Amino acid sequence: MSFNQEDYLNMELLRFTTAGSVDDGKSTLIGRLLYDSKSIFEDTYEAVKRSSERRGDENINLALVTDGLKAEREQGITIDVAYRYFSTPKRKFIIADTPGHIQYTRNMVTGASTANLALIMIDARNGIVEQTKRHSLIATLLGIPHIVICINKMDLVDYSEEAYEKIRKDYKDFATKLNIKDIRFIPVSALVGDNIVNRSTNMDWYNGPTLLYLLEHIYIASDHNHRDSRFPIQYVIRPHSNEHHDYRGYAGRVGGGAFRIGDTVMALPSGFTSKIKSIQMGDESLQEAYAPMSVAITLEDEIDISRGDMLVKEDNVPYQAQDLEVLVCWMNEKPIQLNGKYRLIHSTKQARCIVKDIKYKMNINTLSRVTEDSTIGLNDIGRISIRTTTPLFYDSYRRNRNTGSLILIDEATNVTVGACMVLGESS
Repeated sequence: MSFNQEDYLNMELLRFTTAGSVDDGKSTLIGRLLYDSKSIFEDTYEAVKRSSERRGDENINLALVTDGLKAEREQGITIDVAYRYFSTPKRKFIIADTPGHIQYTRNMVTGASTANLALIMIDARNGIVEQTKRHSLIATLLGIPHIVICINKMDLVDYSEEAYEKIRKDYKDFATKLNIKDIRFIPVSALVGDNIVNRSTNMDWYNGPTLLYLLEHIYIASDHNHRDSRFPIQYVIRPHSNEHHDYRGYAGRVGGGAFRIGDTVMALPSGFTSKIKSIQMGDESLQEAYAPMSVAITLEDEIDISRGDMLVKEDNVPYQAQDLEVLVCWMNEKPIQLNGKYRLIHSTKQARCIVKDIKYKMNINTLSRVTEDSTIGLNDIGRISIRTTTPLFYDSYRRNRNTGSLILIDEATNVTVGACMVLGESS
């Protein structure tokens, strides 16, 4: 089959994250997925083979494909978020293999923040454990639309349908407390390869898809917000050339909705309106742009627009405020400081902010509020109020992950200390 570069570039991209308790087999599953789909380079395979031999493993340990750090390969665990890219003729994929340990919650939040799908591992011998609930709650909190429950190590329970059905029922009972739109279940053995890429001959009772088939075909086109048109300006293009003497293009990534030539748009914060004159993606002229396309837009009128501004539709504008209520996942050893000052990045806009109030810390295992201890430290999630130096244009995180998220940065060290999810219009 001949390679068509245009078809490849236009191929749909699925981002998914893996989560589960320690030793549930996340890294092995990804290694098996890459190996059986022929997505591992020969030198990577040889390096994994050598590492397996040094460790004294009986077989080639496919978990080492994603455990890239030396410390990870020595301990046989995942510490940092390992990103892997692969593709099939159907779709392109970016995998975020996140750690299972409780002390690496921030790493899971990082890997899951842009995911379309969360792949949660459950050991068939142990069933649902605390980490299963924790990771499911975080996935729900981060608004991941699709959850796939991989019940792994089925070979160690003699491929028992009863064991699979019990875990499936237990998880469905637990999931009634969560706001999960789409849950799928697959019985697998990552070590042997059952139902990963190839259908298992050991589980004739299972009639569903293999994991790869599900990843290739699950519908994600509606995951983006196509109702609220949002275009944060990332860069103003002024070529200053004879050929494009008067050209003024606004480059960015569509954060929601769609924009068409001739649409009337409003520029925020100025409030001035104009019509879209052209839409460019590279050298290609488009009639329409929609999330998450990266394009350059020109307008019929000269309006003072700069980085951090936003184009929206007149009849559908985001919230505008300096006081925001957010859920924050704290990523720094030094706890969040009440009245502390931080730098803030929201979409393409930067500002400074102060922490006005710490409302509560969240018990991430139960989603209950902890009000007696408001100290939000490393890996904690809590609700805070912030006030910014300049108004932000935002939607709630549940409505639009692009315009409803922001990060906090320590001004002294330039380290990202917090990832925030905006709760909506501040009261």
